[in-house]
Amino acid sequence: MHLFSTASRLAAHYSSEDGHYLIELRLREVRGLFNSLDPAPFIEKDLDDDAENYIINTVKDFPLARPLKLLIYLPAKACESEDAASIPEAVRNYFDYRAHHADMNLRFMLLQGRTSLMIGLLFLFGCLFARELLITALQEGLMRDIAEEGLMICGWVAMWRPIQIYLYDWWPIRRVRRIYEKIRAMPIEVRQLP
Repeated sequence: MHLFSTASRLAAHYSSEDGHYLIELRLREVRGLFNSLDPAPFIEKDLDDDAENYIINTVKDFPLARPLKLLIYLPAKACESEDAASIPEAVRNYFDYRAHHADMNLRFMLLQGRTSLMIGLLFLFGCLFARELLITALQEGLMRDIAEEGLMICGWVAMWRPIQIYLYDWWPIRRVRRIYEKIRAMPIEVRQLP
């Protein structure tokens, strides 16, 4: 039932062609797709924030295995330009860059996780060692109990960040990277506005 409702929802909101759902952008000019402040050569320009967000959010609507195609509609005169012919390459270059950047962020986060894990483990062992010293050095009583529990809690709190990184934080970055890779690999066409 869930798969049917997802498929019917997608069919109601998106056109399809040759087994691909279509991500469609209608522009008045080629420059509307790119960040006007970026001085880079055309095929290396950053996408306009609105265009990028629209493409990414549309891809997120679909399962990653679903075939998609990006269609960019332009007026007839703009379609004939050299810039229009290089749009597919420029879009792929941009999302290749974004995928590479996400991959670097993931590697940095995992490196940070390893470093945090080593620091956390050393701190935890130090707290457990200090706790054992307190148990043998102090007589039973409220102060000893507070110190014991405090050291135990501090030691485990130091493990919070590495556990968070390894259990939760890396998943969203990996998913975003996969979305960029999907966009980079999907067919991209420039067509004349109907």
